[in-house]
Amino acid sequence: MTPDRRLHFLDHLRIAALGLLLLYHLGMAYVPWPWHVKGSTTSAALEPWMQLLNPWRMSLLFLISGAVTGLLLPGAAPGWLRARLKRLGLPLLAGVLLIVPPQAWWQVREQLGYGGSLAAFMGLYLRGYGGFCDAAGACLVLPTWNHLWFLPYLMLYTAGLWALLRRWPGALDRAGAWLAPRLGALSLLALPWLLLAVLRLALRPWFEVTHDLIHDPLAHAQYLPAFLVGALLARTPGAWLAIERLRWWALGGVLLGWGAAQSGGDQMPLVLARAGFALEQWCGVLAALGFGHRWLGRTTAHTRTASRLVFPVYVLHQTVLIGLLVALKPLGLAPGLEATLVLVGTLAISLMAAAAALRWRGLAPWLGA
Repeated sequence: MTPDRRLHFLDHLRIAALGLLLLYHLGMAYVPWPWHVKGSTTSAALEPWMQLLNPWRMSLLFLISGAVTGLLLPGAAPGWLRARLKRLGLPLLAGVLLIVPPQAWWQVREQLGYGGSLAAFMGLYLRGYGGFCDAAGACLVLPTWNHLWFLPYLMLYTAGLWALLRRWPGALDRAGAWLAPRLGALSLLALPWLLLAVLRLALRPWFEVTHDLIHDPLAHAQYLPAFLVGALLARTPGAWLAIERLRWWALGGVLLGWGAAQSGGDQMPLVLARAGFALEQWCGVLAALGFGHRWLGRTTAHTRTASRLVFPVYVLHQTVLIGLLVALKPLGLAPGLEATLVLVGTLAISLMAAAAALRWRGLAPWLGA
């Protein structure tokens, strides 16, 4: 985007969201929840902090992506959609074929005792082998996109919005003009929360989040609205200032939903638990946008460089993180030291590889650089 159309606070929030993603995936290695590869120990004390991030972190990314798409699409040049899907699709293809497979190999070695080499595993992986199953009968689906699931979802939503605006070119601007005089706590906070709560109450008894794109109605019910709301807010005059005014109320909603979940635990009625999750989910997004707009509006050369590195670091980070876990776990380090080395090493290696990709034209498109 040209500088006058770029919303700099969204760049900062995207960088911050990547930092949270790194911390969250590091936490998945040490929290008792199932994950690809675990650290040397796990601790239930991490669960409340993971639950604080879990409801809203991905919704924020989808909303930011929707806002950027909403700014770019109206009046976009012919071929924009093809270029956009290529920019998302090439890293997805590289990820599925080259970057993600070591994650699955390390996973079956740790969880299922597989003793084959990575080369032997790749033969099974590329054939779609379905025999890596646990005692409960759950089988690993191969090939897989693991942490890159965000990309096909974003491609689908982007293509859908493009088709919508091809049919009704001024739809976003008309909707934004209608919303502008109605901005307030009801339209920005209460109604989106109620929508998410109703969708969660309707779908959660029957569906789990699968990240397989096709059979994933619960995820689509959370992330498609976030993407579309982002596109709408980007075309609504005064929307970001209105959200900024609601930032403290939104932060209160996050803490209310999170605190209720911690105090109620498994004894909380399901209706309240799911409504509380939706409250934390939407208020977390709104609080991040409000405080981000308040404090993160300035840009620097460092911000612009970091913004270019975000995508390739996202593509690479989980494979690097899991590889470091596998390498460090046999050393018997204290958990805090091990986690620190994994975090610092993941960030350093991913940043160096991303920076190298920026300089190598042949590699850059495959990492989204």
